[in-house]
Amino acid sequence: MLDILFKASIIVGIFLFMEGVAWFTHKYIMHGFLWSWHRSHHKVHNHKLERNDLFALVFSIPSISLIVIGYESQQLSILKFFGFGILAYGIFYFLFHDILVHRRIKINIKVKSPYVKRLMRAHYAHHEKHTKEDCEAFGFLYAPKKYAIKK
Repeated sequence: MLDILFKASIIVGIFLFMEGVAWFTHKYIMHGFLWSWHRSHHKVHNHKLERNDLFALVFSIPSISLIVIGYESQQLSILKFFGFGILAYGIFYFLFHDILVHRRIKINIKVKSPYVKRLMRAHYAHHEKHTKEDCEAFGFLYAPKKYAIKK
């Protein structure tokens, strides 16, 4: 039982850690020296894919690598759970960011959760700027209370 809890805590811990990685990457890399990739995400378009989607491939490399190493090496088998944590974050990101927020797949979903609405408002505030400078709200799982809908 403790073994399962330990492995689950690695997955959850890495999932939460990935929010910091995503925030840092978004603020300093996507809105920094790789703006040439990310710019496509800040422009209105009707394309199925964006150059920004290359980041999903980049983030998949450590996840896949850790999972493969974890299955191939008995001494490093714990690494697969780190890879699963990254994978879980990637799946959550795709479902929330690409489907729910940006509606890249047309599914009619009514959002009722005040916290999810807060996350969405923060992301929309981020997209009010179409330049790499002066943006706000770089996170994904956390949005400050200022983005909450006032009652």
